[in-house]
Amino acid sequence: MLSFFWLRCLLKMVKENIVVPEEILSFCCNGLQGSTSPPRAREPGEREEAPGAMASPSPTGNPTEVQMSQLVLPCHTNHRGELSTGQLLKWIDTAACLSAERHAGCPCVTASMDDIYFEHTISQPYINPPGQRDGRNGVCVGQVVNIKAKVNRAFNSSMEVGIQVSYEDLCSGKHCSICKAYATFVAQGPSGSKVKLKPLTPQTEEEKIEHSIAAERRRMRLVHKETLKDLLNRSPRETELETRDGSAAVPAEKTRVESVELVLPPHANHQGNTFGGQIMAWMENVATIAASRLCHAHPTLRAIEMFHFRGPSQVGDRLVLKAIVNNAFKNSMEVGVCAEAYGQEMSVSRRHINSAFMTFVVLDQEGRPRTLPMVAPEPGDGVRRYREASARKKIRLDRKYVVSCKQTEVPLSVPWDQSNKVYLSYNNVSALKTLVAKANWALAREKEKVRMYTLEEDKFLSFRIEMSVRIAAGRAFSLLSDLRRRHEWDSHYASAELVQQVDNDDMIYHVVSQTLSHENKPQDFVILASRRKPCSKGDPYVVAFRSVTLPTHPASASFTRGETLCSGFCIWPESEETSKVAYYNQATPGYLNYVTTNVAGLSSNFCATFEACEKFLLKNKEDLIVRLQDL
Repeated sequence: MLSFFWLRCLLKMVKENIVVPEEILSFCCNGLQGSTSPPRAREPGEREEAPGAMASPSPTGNPTEVQMSQLVLPCHTNHRGELSTGQLLKWIDTAACLSAERHAGCPCVTASMDDIYFEHTISQPYINPPGQRDGRNGVCVGQVVNIKAKVNRAFNSSMEVGIQVSYEDLCSGKHCSICKAYATFVAQGPSGSKVKLKPLTPQTEEEKIEHSIAAERRRMRLVHKETLKDLLNRSPRETELETRDGSAAVPAEKTRVESVELVLPPHANHQGNTFGGQIMAWMENVATIAASRLCHAHPTLRAIEMFHFRGPSQVGDRLVLKAIVNNAFKNSMEVGVCAEAYGQEMSVSRRHINSAFMTFVVLDQEGRPRTLPMVAPEPGDGVRRYREASARKKIRLDRKYVVSCKQTEVPLSVPWDQSNKVYLSYNNVSALKTLVAKANWALAREKEKVRMYTLEEDKFLSFRIEMSVRIAAGRAFSLLSDLRRRHEWDSHYASAELVQQVDNDDMIYHVVSQTLSHENKPQDFVILASRRKPCSKGDPYVVAFRSVTLPTHPASASFTRGETLCSGFCIWPESEETSKVAYYNQATPGYLNYVTTNVAGLSSNFCATFEACEKFLLKNKEDLIVRLQDL
């Protein structure tokens, strides 16, 4: 029970409208859970436990796995009564550190935390459908947050910790995933020296996969700066502004936020330095304010690219937190945040201790991302941040999809023969139709009449490009289904040879691309093209592509064999003389770099190619001689 003395003090402060300090409020929440005395002093090497926390070893037998359950209390919520992202980051960092120290056997410090993608938003705008008691869609008071952390791989003195976060509604029994994250910790000896870690041996299939991919993620972290620099050098200096409805661009300077925090003893970890989770929470707070100044609404955090801890800070330091919107895309914005520390003497230069980049969206009443106003960067550093934000968007897509989609062990192509031709044709078309029917396509870019959409799923990034063309749908269908003519409008195609005419609806082509692979050789493909006329009114014409293998066309030393998993055209009649033409592609690792460069706005090749496609269709729409049977 909470002591009478503390309860009387709290009630008096509330009655007199005195702001209750966070430390006292946290202590009172701790008391409500059964504490009868102020928190005891922590022993050296003991990590602070948050209120409501239960951390325990994993029942699965993994010695590094830590499971933590947190009951969401009023002191953990934001102004809407939902769990604040900053509080969640504190819990994540605590659980991850416990896991890292369990493996290292000594104190560990957070070096970075990245790849945080929120699958279920922690807080969303109020939505009040009929029959719902309140409109909260986020994690609310009384619900439980479950965190599982375990070491994926130990390197020399650092290790990667994987974190999975979900929430649980105790009344309904509902469970839902919130996010996944990866943290890098460094083991430290008595005098701050690095400690060589023992290797970790994975046991289960899941652990072996994570152990293998952890090396790829580490490589990407180490070359992140070089990747960003190289990407910017290869991108045009003048970034094209996409067309967007709405008011004029908002000066980025209007979104700037600067705040200062005094590091107190409750903010320290078990080593006397500022708790990393607390720094991340403060940074998330100022980033949210900056995002709100652009959209004049309550933004929702979707992703955090990386918290990069550059150095420690101690109790008594002043932390200056700065945030600004670097770039606003169609439906999302990137906010850059940095933390600097200094002591009592302001004359001493500030120490840059942390930086991060966060992606926010603004949801409407149906939970769909709203279109955001454009940002006008300031000359100099503002333009640099603007361009770097576009490059980071591309890198974020690569980090999310390339690493998680390891397809080098299982080829995408399937063997083709007469016995499975019906099955393969069916799956080819049904896969494209399934992709078309997805409901979560988001408008990524818009230039003139060409619109580009993206669909982000667990392991794949798909894109769709569409435009209206003054041509009958049947004629467009006939022209686009013949790959032998694609080089007339697609500069990536060098040639396409018809290898096998299976029937009127299925053909197999050997395609040679103009694009060079990493081996500096042209790519070639063996592609099954399956086409379908509409079955009923409202259905599109469909031309589906996927890779197959043929004994007559094995991989050649002259080419790098490429693969396509699911791609093709859908053509909807809008009138007798007008059609909506859309191209879909589920990007494979070899094609992903090209896709993400266009999605991020660093290239307009997609738009230019589709404009060339329109010219090709208009030029040939009156042509009565079509190479394939006119349907």
